[in-house]
Amino acid sequence: MKKILIVEDHADIRRLIHMTLEFDDHDILEAENGAIGLDMAREHQPDLVLLDVMMPGALSGLDVCRALKATANPPRVLLLSAGGHSEDIKAGMLAGAEVYLVKPFSPLQLMENINQQLEDA
Repeated sequence: MKKILIVEDHADIRRLIHMTLEFDDHDILEAENGAIGLDMAREHQPDLVLLDVMMPGALSGLDVCRALKATANPPRVLLLSAGGHSEDIKAGMLAGAEVYLVKPFSPLQLMENINQQLEDA
């Protein structure tokens, strides 16, 4: 069973992603901000992190992504953001993300990307 961590400050989006993931056999963890997400990732060692870019608090999704990628066994990271400009996408990829999805995205698009990342993990 693959372990997936959802780091998203909006509870409704977190719930929607969680419900989408329930159709497959995954161990799903959730965090509502970057600091909690980073702590949970360090503790639980997920295979994949679904990470919102813009979150309140000291750590943005880009900060968390960079921190995760600096670990000995980094998870695959799929960034989720409303920022769809080329500079936003470039910043996400430079932070180390494997995928950058622009909100709103379809559940099908999300699952296709998740499945691809888990196959590559």
